[in-house]
Amino acid sequence: MNLLRRKIEQEIRDAGAIPFSRYMELCLYHPELGYYSRNAEQFGKAGDFYTSSDVHAVFGRLLARQFDEMWRVLGSPERVDLVELGPGRGLFAQDVLGWSRKKFPQFFCALRYVLVESSAALRERIRETLRPHLDSGKAELIPLYPLEGQLSRDAPAIVFANEFFDALPVEILSPKGSLRIDARDGHFIETWARSSPEEMEFIDRYSVHPEMDERIEVSLVAQQFLDRIAAEMRRGFIIAIDYGYTRHEQLAGRHRGTVKALRQHSISDNPYEAPGDQDITADVNFTALAAAAEGHGMQTQKLVTQSQFLMGIGEGNQFADAFEECRLPQERAKIALQLKHLVTPAGMGESFQVLIASKGIEEEKVSALCGLNFGRSR
Repeated sequence: MNLLRRKIEQEIRDAGAIPFSRYMELCLYHPELGYYSRNAEQFGKAGDFYTSSDVHAVFGRLLARQFDEMWRVLGSPERVDLVELGPGRGLFAQDVLGWSRKKFPQFFCALRYVLVESSAALRERIRETLRPHLDSGKAELIPLYPLEGQLSRDAPAIVFANEFFDALPVEILSPKGSLRIDARDGHFIETWARSSPEEMEFIDRYSVHPEMDERIEVSLVAQQFLDRIAAEMRRGFIIAIDYGYTRHEQLAGRHRGTVKALRQHSISDNPYEAPGDQDITADVNFTALAAAAEGHGMQTQKLVTQSQFLMGIGEGNQFADAFEECRLPQERAKIALQLKHLVTPAGMGESFQVLIASKGIEEEKVSALCGLNFGRSR
């Protein structure tokens, strides 16, 4: 029998039905048995899903170019902290560090790369991937909690989160109330409890009230997480890339009931089938994230798609970052296909949104960033 299922059932027997957010937290982040805690291959072709950094190094190379521009917008300080939330195996960090050292040496000299990862198993993978950078002190690896105190008071920061917020636990509301998970005869069953004041306030401000037979996610944890980051940041940027929506889109009837399970590149709407053996995600509420940032004096830019963002970064030099090392036509063709997957609607390009928030930086300099200006003459 699934060991994590037994542990969750024991917790329910001891304390009663648990909120869906607690169930999701245990499934993903239980220290030994959670999905992200296992010594398993969750990413890439052999795993359950792809992230953009699994497709090709060009994703990290393009972001390195954007990070370098942000560093220059910050005034080219002697030190800048690049903080990556949920870095997985460290492939993106490896690409950013390697390309920055080659192409943006001044930025690389100032850079301190901080990887924030909750999973001990993934931290071990990161140590293998980034050992030279960790040994030299160029990179630092820390657990997710406590996050407070990790942003330097002396240096500006760029906080980067790619497919991070979609994996944070959510509450689920319906006209029946707030979802609870109970156990009976070896099965998880759904029950409902009165929604909390915090949940109802979130719905009123950032989401919509669920209609009959409808479910709406309430991402309190994600909003609280960004709230803490924005409060601690003195000067710098936050970049969040994820699939998600705005309140306006929900009012138009989209993105309602988005919890899904991912296993071996297949999507299921049953999060109870294989606790700890499948990923569980929910679309990100960008309206709530932006409000959390703005509540601490940050300015947020209009959302752009990943396609617009990457095309804006790459169009200035015609994606030389992708093709520079190609020697044969076959190599160019292969990389062109990988780049296409990152930027086209059929791939990841239109599924992902990019939120950029800034603090202590002139608005006109932020809005002029190349990633925000695809197709505009500069």
